[in-house]
Order: sequence, then C-alpha cells, then structure tokens
Amino acid sequence: MNPITKSHESRQRERLATLGASLFARGLTTGTSGNLSVRVSDGWLMTPTNASLGTLDPERLSKLDDNGRHVGGDRPTKESLLHLVLYRQRRGAGGVVHLHSTYAAAVSCMDGLDPAECVPPLTAYFAMRVGRLPLVPYHRPGDPALATAIHDLAARHHALLLANHGPIVSGTTLESAAAAIEELEETAKLFLLLRGIPTRPLSDQEVSQLDRRR
Repeated sequence: MNPITKSHESRQRERLATLGASLFARGLTTGTSGNLSVRVSDGWLMTPTNASLGTLDPERLSKLDDNGRHVGGDRPTKESLLHLVLYRQRRGAGGVVHLHSTYAAAVSCMDGLDPAECVPPLTAYFAMRVGRLPLVPYHRPGDPALATAIHDLAARHHALLLANHGPIVSGTTLESAAAAIEELEETAKLFLLLRGIPTRPLSDQEVSQLDRRR
C-alpha cells in the first residue's frame, strides 16, 4: 500500500470514529448498538462487533477486503453482510450507517405499516434525503437470511427499515448516509407525533418535483 493510500485510509478511520462519537453523544445510538462502515481503496472499514460508537479506536476498526474477508483489526460487526449487500447493489455507495435509533425503531415495531412505504413523505427533506422507505420483514440480527431479504430492495432503495430492529442507510459518502438516517429519525418522530391527527403528506407530484440528493 503506497503512502497516499495509507493517508486516505487513515483519514477515513478518523472520520468514522468521529461520526460514531457524534451519533452516540446525541443519543442516536446507545450501548453497543448500531454500526458504521466506509469504503476505502481496497475494501471497507467497519465498526467491530460489540463496540460502542462513542468510543471507537480508529486503529482497531475492522478491515474487510474487496471480497468481504476480514483482513485486519477487531472482528467486524455481525451486521457486516448487510453493509456488503448495500455496497454491492449500490456501486456509488461510499458509506453505510445502521442504527437502532429510538423513533425509527419504534416505527419498525408497529403493526399495519405499508411494507412498500412504511413512513410517508411528510417533509421535502425526507423525500430528498430518504425517498420511499420499504419495510424489511423481521429476521434475527446477524441472520444471513436478512442479507438475502434486502438484496433486491437495496438495488432500488438506499434506505431501508428493518422490522423490529431499525434503519440502515447508504450514501455516496459516510456523511451523506448519516444525514439521511438523521432525517429518517426526525421524520419517524413526526410520524409518531401525528398518529391520529389528520395529516397531509406530500403528493406524488410534489415528490417528483424535488431534486433528490443522496
């Protein structure tokens, strides 16, 4: 690995650890829940299993090669297969964020959701940063069948809500994935606050007029 590549990977390690600390400090993740990943020139960096996002050590992040094999650092998150599916289905993805954030996780536990669009486009920023949000049927965390379940959906959607679990979002950069998942969390909060209140989501025409940014 040449010095330029090493420098780039070092910066990505720092960015991932800094973002994890920010998400943890703002209550978007607790304990050792949630996981992050970022693309590097020869594979991916991921948060280790049972690691708190608030205290990530950049040097101990898991390193996976282009084939998804663990080649360095601590053992990767058990959700690594989900991250890899998103990267492989979305070639432009540069980062993936998966959280168990309170309001999105609460929505994921609700009965009677539309599996094709489980949170409506209540705001323009949700429509632009998240888009249509499908609900993925429940599988236990780390179950390889969950990666299979999201395979086709991931080709069409960069944001997914895992039933009784939480959201996972990819972005062109780690920061854009984080911005989208934060928008998802805030819209999930609005969705719950508005339950039982007559509500007007954006129309299909209004959504189509927005310039979606990932």
